[in-house]
Amino acid sequence: MPSLSPSPFPPRLWGHLLSLAVAALLAACAQPPKAPEPAPTEERRPELRLSTEPGPLPPGAIARPRARWMPAGWGELPGWGADRLTEALPALRQSCTVPAEAWRAFCAQLATLRTTDDAALRRWLEERLQVFRLEALDGATEGLLTGYYEPLVSASRQATASRRVPLHQAPADLGQRKPWYTRQQIETPGAAAIALKGREIAWLEDPLDALVLQIQGSGRLRLSEPDGRERLVRVAFAGHNDHPYRSVGRWLIDQGELKPSEASWPGIKDWARRNPKRVQELLWQNPRYVFFREEPLLDPSLGPKGAQGVPLTPARSVAVDPQSVPYGTPLWIDSTEPLSTRPLQRLVVAQDTGSAIVGAVRADFFWGWGDDAEAQAGRMKQSLRSWALWPR
Repeated sequence: MPSLSPSPFPPRLWGHLLSLAVAALLAACAQPPKAPEPAPTEERRPELRLSTEPGPLPPGAIARPRARWMPAGWGELPGWGADRLTEALPALRQSCTVPAEAWRAFCAQLATLRTTDDAALRRWLEERLQVFRLEALDGATEGLLTGYYEPLVSASRQATASRRVPLHQAPADLGQRKPWYTRQQIETPGAAAIALKGREIAWLEDPLDALVLQIQGSGRLRLSEPDGRERLVRVAFAGHNDHPYRSVGRWLIDQGELKPSEASWPGIKDWARRNPKRVQELLWQNPRYVFFREEPLLDPSLGPKGAQGVPLTPARSVAVDPQSVPYGTPLWIDSTEPLSTRPLQRLVVAQDTGSAIVGAVRADFFWGWGDDAEAQAGRMKQSLRSWALWPR
C-alpha cells in the first residue's frame, strides 16, 4: 500500500491552528444569524404606502365628501364681467323658496332686491358671496358638462292604430318587489304586463320618444283626449324598476353600428329609422324602466321640478352631485356650447341631480324644451371648470 503524505504542519503548529479554529467557531455560534443578502439581480425598494386620502386643505378651504372647495377670487372667474346676471335671478329666487340654513340671510336680502341692472347685481353678489374653486379629491379642476332638456311629445289618452307605446304610472307593488321586472319583461306578455294593465297615462307613436322621456326623467305631452280636446300636460318622474341604466348609444358603438361621434340622439334615431326590425333589441339593452305621474302644466314658462323641489330655469339650472355641491348653490361655469365654438360662461344654480352626475367638477346643463334644446342637449359633452359661490 502506498503511504500517506506527511502533514505539512509540525504537530505543535497543527495543534495551535486547531485551537484557533474551535475558538472562532464558538464565537460565531454566540452571534445571531445575519439576514441573507438579496440576490444580485433583486432590486431593493422602500415600502410604498398608497393612500386615497387628499392632502391637507389650505386655510379657508371646505371639504365635501367628493369635492374640495378651494378659496379663490372674483377675478378668477372667466367672463364674470360679461354675463347677464339678471337672467339668473329667477333661478336664485326659486332656490330661495326652500333655503338651506346657510342661505337664509342671503335669501331674505334677495327678496327685497329690486334691480334690472347687471352691473348693480354683480356688485351686490360680490359683497355677499365668496368664491371657491371646485376640485376633485385628487386636485383635478377639469371635468365634464353634459346637457338635458324637457322633451315635447304628441300623445293620445287612449291607444290608437299609430300610437301603441304606453307611458305608465308606478305599479302598486313597486315598493315591495326590488328590483321590479326588467324592461324586456315589462314589454313582453306576462306578470309585469298584467301588473301594469290599466296604469297607462298616455300612448306614444315612437318607442324612442318614450325612452327619451324616461332618460330625461320628465317631459311635456301634447295630449289628445277622447273628446277631441288637446291639452298640454307634464309627466314627471315617479320611480323606476331598480335595474341599472345602460346606454343604448354605448351599445351601438360596441356593436360597431355607430362611431362615437355619431352616438347622439339624432344619430341613434337615424339608426333606428334605418333598422326598424332591431329597435326592440336596442331598447332591451337598457333594463331600466321609468314610471311617471301626470301633472298639470300651470305655467308653461317653468321647467319641471328638480331634486331640490323647485322648478328648473332654462339655461340657468344644472344638475350636480349633491355629495360635491349642495342644492341651491350658485355656480360659475366655464365651458363651451356644443353646436358652436362660443364660450358658455355664466351663473347657474344647482337644483337637480341624476344617477350619472357624480364627481366634483361634473354638471348637467338644463337647456329647457323645444327643438333647439333637444339639439343642444343631445350633443353636449364639453370640458368644464366651475366655481361655487357661498355666503360670507
